[in-house]
Amino acid sequence: MKAIILAGGSGTRLWPLSRKNYPKQFLKLNGDKSLLQQTAERLLQAVRPEDIIVVTNNDYKFHVQSDLNSLPLPIPVSNIILEPVSRNTAPAIALGIKYCMEKLGCHEGEVIFISPSDHVIKPLERFVEYIGISEKIAKEGYIVTFGIKPERPETGYGYIKAGKSIGIAGYNVQEFTEKPNSETAKRYLAEGNYFWNSGMFAFTISTILKEFENHTPAIKKMIDGSFDDMIANLSEMPDISIDYAIAEKSEKVAILPVDIYWNDIGSWDSLYDVLDKDENGNAQKGDILALDTKNTLIIGNKRFISTIGLEDCLIVETDDAILITKRGETQKVKDIVNKLKEDNRREMEEHTTTYRPWGNYTVLEEGQRYKIKRIVVKPNEKLSLQMHHHRSEHWVVVKGTAKATIDDREIVIHENESAYVPKSTLHRLENPGKVPLEIIEVQNGEYVGEDDIERVDDKYGR
Repeated sequence: MKAIILAGGSGTRLWPLSRKNYPKQFLKLNGDKSLLQQTAERLLQAVRPEDIIVVTNNDYKFHVQSDLNSLPLPIPVSNIILEPVSRNTAPAIALGIKYCMEKLGCHEGEVIFISPSDHVIKPLERFVEYIGISEKIAKEGYIVTFGIKPERPETGYGYIKAGKSIGIAGYNVQEFTEKPNSETAKRYLAEGNYFWNSGMFAFTISTILKEFENHTPAIKKMIDGSFDDMIANLSEMPDISIDYAIAEKSEKVAILPVDIYWNDIGSWDSLYDVLDKDENGNAQKGDILALDTKNTLIIGNKRFISTIGLEDCLIVETDDAILITKRGETQKVKDIVNKLKEDNRREMEEHTTTYRPWGNYTVLEEGQRYKIKRIVVKPNEKLSLQMHHHRSEHWVVVKGTAKATIDDREIVIHENESAYVPKSTLHRLENPGKVPLEIIEVQNGEYVGEDDIERVDDKYGR
């Protein structure tokens, strides 16, 4: 069995924590590991590291590499598929299937398990058992979808209606339904044969190829070519989910009801459900003082947050934004994101801290003709050899030791020492030490945008 993790989503429903350039699969929301890392570790209980393939957007290349490299059993970097454009889950799955066939030598009888990258699932042992059951059903020629046994009349999930038993452990799928209203959700719960649509699937390569041919021939035509051609021509693929492309049309779909805890953290309300609560029902992260406050989610970053007399609320603080709302209203966060996008606001796409393969930088202050950054370089990493045509830079080391190339000079800068880089001068910063290097960078010039950069040499191939 092979497992394909879909990690290309831009997940803005958890704004302001999740943003286009740093979506929720990379966030550590319920512990010290990202949702992507948790997903990979679950699947590593069922398959070998070399049998896991991750499909993601090219913009997230280094985020994915960093998360996977920190696992006890690292997934090969070669198994990360980079999409040049986002085209939804059906093309992403098609890419993964083609990679398995062409690059890993999989035969058409191979079972493929599909998993989103941003869900919370427990207990692990029971989940692994269900994967084994789904493999057996898939070998019978079915496309198996995991249906989560509902525990409440949830209006935020799509549902799947189970029909007749197929004699193994699953059922024929009667219908897929969209997110219902409250009354319909209550009816689904009472009837007992409706399940939440988890987005997880299992099938053999031969089964899914046949269904692509029957229902989405444009994708099947692309699969018939080479993997490299699929990547190059990905923008020509239909922008369609696997549900709409195949699952809702195929007669080969079976539902496997699974009785486990599952949460797709699709909203702040969902995250509140996942987190531990205190005796007042409050879920808190950060420096918080909550007086006479009940059933409230409070996530702080750097500021001290105090509340008085709140109930059923949500407060999320980041460096550059604060979200305050009533619980139960968090599905409307997408309206805020859409407005930010309409107004071309930076807060929609990126944080004040931007992550790079070598570390990260945080914009501390910016004004006319200047910008101040805190730059953190990981041990044994280095920035590209580069120059800027419109700004000079002044570096002050506050932690660690820096090795700097400035024009034709190579110098070492210790804590509380500084260096100056004039305009149009080749330069490079690197960390030769064993602890993170932290510097304060002051930029000055007529233009301090991030696109004023000319790279001459870069170990990351940018």
